[in-house]
Amino acid sequence: MKILFVVSEVEDLVKTGGLADVGKSLPLALKALGHEVIIVMPYYQQLAHRFNAPDYCERQVLFSGNKGYEFAVKEIHIENVQVLAVDYPEFFDRKGLYTDSYHAYHDNAERFAFFANAALQTAKAVGFQPNIIHCNDWHTALTPYFVSIDDSGFFAHAKTVFTIHNGAYQGTHKFSEISYLQPHYQLHSQLDGDALNFVKMGIRYANKINAVSPNYAQELLSPLGSHYLYEEFNRRRNDVSGILNGCDYTQWDPTTDTNIAKNYDHTDLTGKQHCKRDLQQQVGLPEDKNIPIIGMVCRLTEQKGFAFLMPVLELLLRHQFQLIIIGTGDPEISQALRTAAEKHQSKFAFIEDFSVRTAHMIEAGSDFFLMPSLFEPCGLNQMYSLAYGTLPIVRAVGGLKDTVTDWADDPESATGFVFAEPSPEALLACVQRALLFYYEMPEAFESTQKKAMLSRFTWEGAAKQYEELYLEAL
Repeated sequence: MKILFVVSEVEDLVKTGGLADVGKSLPLALKALGHEVIIVMPYYQQLAHRFNAPDYCERQVLFSGNKGYEFAVKEIHIENVQVLAVDYPEFFDRKGLYTDSYHAYHDNAERFAFFANAALQTAKAVGFQPNIIHCNDWHTALTPYFVSIDDSGFFAHAKTVFTIHNGAYQGTHKFSEISYLQPHYQLHSQLDGDALNFVKMGIRYANKINAVSPNYAQELLSPLGSHYLYEEFNRRRNDVSGILNGCDYTQWDPTTDTNIAKNYDHTDLTGKQHCKRDLQQQVGLPEDKNIPIIGMVCRLTEQKGFAFLMPVLELLLRHQFQLIIIGTGDPEISQALRTAAEKHQSKFAFIEDFSVRTAHMIEAGSDFFLMPSLFEPCGLNQMYSLAYGTLPIVRAVGGLKDTVTDWADDPESATGFVFAEPSPEALLACVQRALLFYYEMPEAFESTQKKAMLSRFTWEGAAKQYEELYLEAL
């Protein structure tokens, strides 16, 4: 198949979150299966500074009303996959992808409405006639609409797939302020008042809709988990499915990881003890190989479960363990964590920062990894944790439910600890269960670590499922 993969960020080029991991790994895996894949993304300032790429084809022009949007197409490669980047400096020659570090750009709707159409024009410009146009999140959600109104015949046999990586971000904007879309009178019937919801458009116009885990797909089809889009999803129920993201084990492998103090594997965990001691030294906690460490690496946002953690943090810290949290985000959360860390200096280290090296050190040096998320479409950190023999403590939502098996439910295939109820009390009880397991059943704990390390969630497996989804769409 010929696959046009339309995405707003790609790992190793530009990244703000997990979307970029998929933007790189899935096209590479599809290419490895023998498909012809081209990625289309914006040519951001960061890309221009790094690559200074030449024009790949003639300059293109899109017209909207009386205005012409003239843009260039730049070529970059990520491993063996061609990336075509839409170069329209007025929209993309900026320091950030979506924000100026503090606030979302006021014209994000305009920028990505243009990009959703420019991606199709790029395919035409290079003569790439796709079977599948795979769009990702709200930034590209208008592409299926533009396919539906294209009268050139170029996309007559193409089908569209729209993947939702995080349904909470929907791209809702005032239609009257999106000048690029003003000539599209047919969109007036799609508005809520004067608001155009990009994700709604993706759901309505794409041939297939999928989420980044089977359980998250089920949540999107429920009134509670649909991010207020229940009617939209329910109307397309037969076209909604979930495919679990893969994990890039070339970057997350304790046997080869250069960011950790000592490599180790599931047959010999002594290296993990070295990593634990190194982590305690690095964050300034007392060195003690016998005390369990619970690590947490995440954005400091409500989504990540801080409404469950903060009310019981003091109660938790009465127990015999060390807690390490690294992340940036909500100033109120960071201030509360800072205050608690100052009060409990021998038990709790909070690092208001993020670095790849520290994230790897926490995965390797911790005994448990905490992810009490309010919702979690797929989640990657629990997959990294499993690979490093660091047992996840998670809430039973989205991809967390799909990837972690609770010891109480199935000791034979258990890989961590899971709680369902969205409450501080349920989180506290789950952590207490995990600590009791560590102290009272050391042999079972080590055997569970080894089992966890053999878990595998590969991009090859995910790509084969996407292949089936594409064929279903066709």
